[in-house]
Amino acid sequence: MRTLTLLGATGSIGASTLDVVARHPDRFRIAALAANKDWEKLAALCRTHRPHYAAMQDSAAAHALAQALAADGLATRVLNGPAGLAFVASLPEVDTVLAAIVGAAGLPPTLAAARAGKRILLANKEALVIGGELFMRAVEEGGAVLLPIDSEHNAIHQCLPPNYDRVPGRAGVRRLLLTASGGPFRTRALADLPHVTPDEACAHPNWRMGRKISVDSATMMNKGLEVIEAHWLFGVPAAAIKVVIHPQSVIHSLVEYIDGSVLAELGHPDMRTPIAQALALPDRIESGVPPLELAKLAGLAFEEPDATRFPALLLAYEALAAGGTAPAILNAANEVAVAAFLDRVIRFTDIAAVCADTLARVPVRPSASFDDALAADGEARRVATGLLRRPADSAKMAS
Repeated sequence: MRTLTLLGATGSIGASTLDVVARHPDRFRIAALAANKDWEKLAALCRTHRPHYAAMQDSAAAHALAQALAADGLATRVLNGPAGLAFVASLPEVDTVLAAIVGAAGLPPTLAAARAGKRILLANKEALVIGGELFMRAVEEGGAVLLPIDSEHNAIHQCLPPNYDRVPGRAGVRRLLLTASGGPFRTRALADLPHVTPDEACAHPNWRMGRKISVDSATMMNKGLEVIEAHWLFGVPAAAIKVVIHPQSVIHSLVEYIDGSVLAELGHPDMRTPIAQALALPDRIESGVPPLELAKLAGLAFEEPDATRFPALLLAYEALAAGGTAPAILNAANEVAVAAFLDRVIRFTDIAAVCADTLARVPVRPSASFDDALAADGEARRVATGLLRRPADSAKMAS
């Protein structure tokens, strides 16, 4: 039986994970649940799953959670802040940590899991975007096992040979092909994009996701961050990572080999599939996802990303090429800009502009330690916040 800590229990990845876990009580046990500040939702999950520990990033929320659980007579121990999240990520009795906390806040506990030698199911791409080489070194030095559960990286993982890391020349791999749906604005008139609303940006055509990652999908920043993540996960240069738009989201990614073979992983756009695959590896288990009926598919289409429509994708390639702290700067600026868009402070098209301006203004430095990366993150947040337009300047967004 595997014993799990779930970082990001109240989000969409957390819900999918708990659904899979509930289908296999003989295989999995929840030792700890962690979240940001939605204590009411975490309290409900604690009542259902009875973990020994619960942790919240927000201290006030942790206090409210502790009171609620005590009133229910639950013995769950509640911790708070970064130290609390790191504690539950490195519990001795835990062998598997699912890292699904969105944003830079997910880096410290994921790093703690790596240093503790855990089996890490990685949904928090920021750990690799911000830390990159540093995080991969921590995984190796800690003896951890890193399994991606982003649908794209999980698909690539499944299409690579089992001994990929140990084969000289990367086992004949020519390119990694990351698929993208194109989001809700793939065919929207460019003139309309400055006026789209947060609700429209969050209405993903295929996937059910949180609001921040839904906006990232609409700008394709999410795919750009996945390019950076793939570079570190699979050890291939940016030139060998290609993004292709696939509106149906049936093919989740592909691996092209030098002999001309292209292997693809197909399935319904449902996160329970990659989660189940990583949870049970090397076995296969029921995920709750229905079979894919190929005969019922209307067709599979592919197209090149439009750089004019999706400038964020190019920014990610540029940040990866710049190296050092550039990816951390880009990620921090994007988090600030997306939050401002969701709060109707800036327009949709301002997101990429804020990111580009921040990259231009914040010096890129070598990233010799996580302190360097986090310092760049903090500086980029300050600069990006200063670039935001005031709400009065964005009156059309509120209309």
